[in-house]
Amino acid sequence: MLNWSGDEPEAYLALLACAPALALAIDRVLGEPAARWHPVTWMRRYLDWADARLAPRRERAYVATGAQVLARGAVTWSAAAAVVLALAWLLQTWVLAQPVWLATLALGLFLKPLLAWARVHDDTLAVERGLAEAPGAAQAQEAPPVGHDAAPGSAHGLREGAIQRLATNLSDSLVAPLFWFALLGLPGAALFRFAHTAAATWGRRGARSPDGVVRGGTAAGLWAVRAADALAWLPARLTAALIVGLGGPAALRGLPRLPAEAARLPSTHAGWPVAAMALALGVQLGRPGVHALNAGARTPEPADTLRACAIGSRCALVATLLACAVLLLTLSA
Repeated sequence: MLNWSGDEPEAYLALLACAPALALAIDRVLGEPAARWHPVTWMRRYLDWADARLAPRRERAYVATGAQVLARGAVTWSAAAAVVLALAWLLQTWVLAQPVWLATLALGLFLKPLLAWARVHDDTLAVERGLAEAPGAAQAQEAPPVGHDAAPGSAHGLREGAIQRLATNLSDSLVAPLFWFALLGLPGAALFRFAHTAAATWGRRGARSPDGVVRGGTAAGLWAVRAADALAWLPARLTAALIVGLGGPAALRGLPRLPAEAARLPSTHAGWPVAAMALALGVQLGRPGVHALNAGARTPEPADTLRACAIGSRCALVATLLACAVLLLTLSA
């Protein structure tokens, strides 16, 4: 939570509550910081350093029920998380002691690297442009029957993957950081970004099996995946609610099926935004032989990629405005 310590009147706090909107604007206009200045790059370096010293690789597999494995992973993860929390808290303490205009600008600038939407949106459109620029490759892949899984390397498979990544990143890269920023300020957003980065860095050697159990890799990878799941649990469902609310009549009609469709993904949170997007678009999204959400529906077409981006952009805007509103209420309380 942001605790204002400046001298300006309370009426000025409305400006401070605009920090999430400023961060989204910076994201659209300036994009991502250079890698050497990006906090996620620093997190990855720390995670790799800690992994090499505190969680060396093991060849044997492990399962999520091992208490010793979880304890070791928890200690390793918590040590790195404590550093991130402490640095973010110190930074926020300094920011909130500045004049309100400077504090707002600083919060927006420091929040921006902890969230991303413009790149997610543009990368999704880039996939569709790539398919359009290679019509021969796309036409060589005949449209499969309705409800039939597309091959991963086909135009349909690439399009499905792009839409799924858009929906997942809408939650993990935007809604979740905004959610934790609105609750806990910069430390909350930084903690989520660290947890998400740790799951990708340590957890890549602890891949999920189809039954949802994490096997193989390091102890830190197991804990990191579980921690990221916990922190993303509620934001993912809020993202699905936004997609349903802003996705049009088809999304509302599919609402009763949303929990069952979301459960088809082994992740405890990723299935929700992906399932909501599949229902909103009226298409099947999945991976052959792994999972299929909204099975039996048609495969995505080029127009569906554009619709997905439009729905995602509306969700991003509303999520940002909601974060601003929550901050205004908490600052005024």
